[in-house]
Amino acid sequence: MVFETKRPHSPGTWTRGQSVNHRTRANDTSLAANGIMPKKTLKSIVPSPARMREIQSLRLLGDWIYATNLWHINRYSASMAFFVGLFVAFMPIPGQMLLAALLAVLLSCNLPLSVGLVWITNPVTMPAIFYMAYKVGALLIDVPVQEVEFELSIFWLTHSLAAIWKPFLLGCLVSGLFFGSLGYFVLSMMWRWRVSYHWHQRKRRRAQAGLNGPD
Repeated sequence: MVFETKRPHSPGTWTRGQSVNHRTRANDTSLAANGIMPKKTLKSIVPSPARMREIQSLRLLGDWIYATNLWHINRYSASMAFFVGLFVAFMPIPGQMLLAALLAVLLSCNLPLSVGLVWITNPVTMPAIFYMAYKVGALLIDVPVQEVEFELSIFWLTHSLAAIWKPFLLGCLVSGLFFGSLGYFVLSMMWRWRVSYHWHQRKRRRAQAGLNGPD
């Protein structure tokens, strides 16, 4: 794995540092550049470089977070980022964004998208998401569900987790793997479908142009 430590002029720039499915990624990149893939949509929901610089926990990674291949958007990097972000979102630990960034570096997927997706668990959604995960874990190990108020804090982890830690942590792990994998495969399939759809559309237009051309 090769990283470039300079900040990218364009997050969509292709580099030799990417090592997985070069030919497939290059094809996806070409199609995305022509507006076929939802590249603009994904870019609109990821944190900007300026926003990433403001996240103090990510400063521990130094210039690694500016490696060009960690800002590139193609089928692999976006799909894997969905897995990373959704998986980490279910992890009941402080520093979720740092963990997501580390996994993005290790897996060479889109870092800002990985980090941005962990905000699925925010102060508004977190109690419901963690309670659902707790019920999943309780169901899996067949223990009664207790009434618990969830919050992501050191105090809660040290004072309230002891009574439910087995079903809660199991449920978080299983839910994270399930929704992370679901996000990965759904986005990957949608990407493939849009590539196939637009390829057939382009082929049909060319055939139509040939029929309407001069004899």
